Amino acid sequence: MLSAGIVGLPNVGKSTLFNAVTKTQKAQAANYPFCTIDPNVGIVTVPDHRLAALSKLSHSKKLVPAAIEFVDIAGLVSGASSGEGLGNKFLSHIREVHAIVQVVRCFEDSDIHHVSGSVDPVRDIEVINTELVLADLAAVQKRAERVQKMARTGDKAAKAELALCEKFIPHLNEGKPAITLSLTDEEQKLARDFFLLSHKPTIFACNVSEADISNASAVLAGKQPAENTPAVTHVKAVQEYAKAHFATEAVVISAQIESELAGLSEEEATEYLHGLGVESSGVGLLIRAVYHLLGLRTYLTTGEQETRAWTIRAGDKAPAAAGVIHSDFERGFIAAETVHFDDLISLGSFAKAREAGKLRIEGKEYVMQDGDVVEFRFNV
Repeated sequence: MLSAGIVGLPNVGKSTLFNAVTKTQKAQAANYPFCTIDPNVGIVTVPDHRLAALSKLSHSKKLVPAAIEFVDIAGLVSGASSGEGLGNKFLSHIREVHAIVQVVRCFEDSDIHHVSGSVDPVRDIEVINTELVLADLAAVQKRAERVQKMARTGDKAAKAELALCEKFIPHLNEGKPAITLSLTDEEQKLARDFFLLSHKPTIFACNVSEADISNASAVLAGKQPAENTPAVTHVKAVQEYAKAHFATEAVVISAQIESELAGLSEEEATEYLHGLGVESSGVGLLIRAVYHLLGLRTYLTTGEQETRAWTIRAGDKAPAAAGVIHSDFERGFIAAETVHFDDLISLGSFAKAREAGKLRIEGKEYVMQDGDVVEFRFNV
């Protein structure tokens, strides 16, 4: 299962967010640095409104959502790349995850200590990024030294590795994360074996207070906030930085609100959020954003026994998708009877979808689309 690591400076709300995302109290959350030392791990279901709709259509007895893993990682301080604080542990734990959720403090609260003495989200992001880039630079330089001798003998693999190292080193030296370096498909494939920290896909979670959630959410939705608060300024800065430096997105969450929602029923949570002026949980948006950040997509199966979301990688073809259910399905794949969720729900039944020409028979070269509702034909 693919995993996302929740990272950030101490006291930005990582553990509170982890508890909210996983609906547990596994991660200790307190107002001092290094409250989390060993990483907490939780399996998180991916919110998907399509399951309930399909279940109603098929009268399913059970719903099975997709899932990913979240890891709460110790807070980082400046100098982590050279072992400061819990630097070595922090970096090794990041190396093991597939994507990064960088939690950024965008709330003002004099009762919660900030390691730098003030709230400045862009500065905080750059502290984290600097440490990741410095650790990567040291790793790439060491790798280059190791393969130089073999490259000189004409070894093709070593020459390709050395060439990639020589491409990464000046880029990292400029303080730029590895993920922003333009690489060919072959170089990208080789780069995966480098396991660079700053080469992991990243999303930024702006942690705001309950009072600021409505205004901050308006900013990311492209709307005019009711008030121009400090949190609005902070969120705008993170959004612009994420786009300019990572070509990625930012989401707004309130870790404290989300931890309170975890104890409420769905109806109570919806009422509570509406009272704050927001439509839906920031955690739900974050989970779905991370799922897509990991390059994952969902296809669906439905029947009387269960309606299930199956996880595949973007670009997977029908036989590989069938293999997620069982290896026999891939080995003996014949065809995929496919209709998109939107078409199925709007038409009301599989029979009507077939009549309308929306239920298709797809072969081995069909690239699965997110939201496909499928029944596989196979023979073994």
